[in-house]
Amino acid sequence: MQYDPLNDAFVTIKNAQERGKLQCVIKPSSKLIGRTLRVMEEHDYINQFEYVEDGKGGVYKVHLNGHINSCGVIKPRRSVKRAELGKFEARYLPAQDFGVLIISTNKGVITHTQARELGIGGRLIGYVY
Repeated sequence: MQYDPLNDAFVTIKNAQERGKLQCVIKPSSKLIGRTLRVMEEHDYINQFEYVEDGKGGVYKVHLNGHINSCGVIKPRRSVKRAELGKFEARYLPAQDFGVLIISTNKGVITHTQARELGIGGRLIGYVY
């Protein structure tokens, strides 16, 4: 039984990356996982991903490019204000302007730099660098 599919997706990506694989399969799929993968693709942490319907909820096929050092989810999912983003950036990322925090906001799933530019907060989902 899976309790956190997003965590399982991040662990699958991290393990495939550490073993030098070029592709991994994430199942089960969800909209949150897809939107998180979109952010990772926009910031060049993965090459591309595609959704494949398999009759059991679908899977994501992720093509890796070797740019991920670490990734993970943030539990519990904390609410964060715009002014607090620097504190959590220092806690979860190894250096300033190195990596991204992934945040779920009312504008969609975005990075902490985009949230800072828009002047909004949200819930911390995960990090990747």
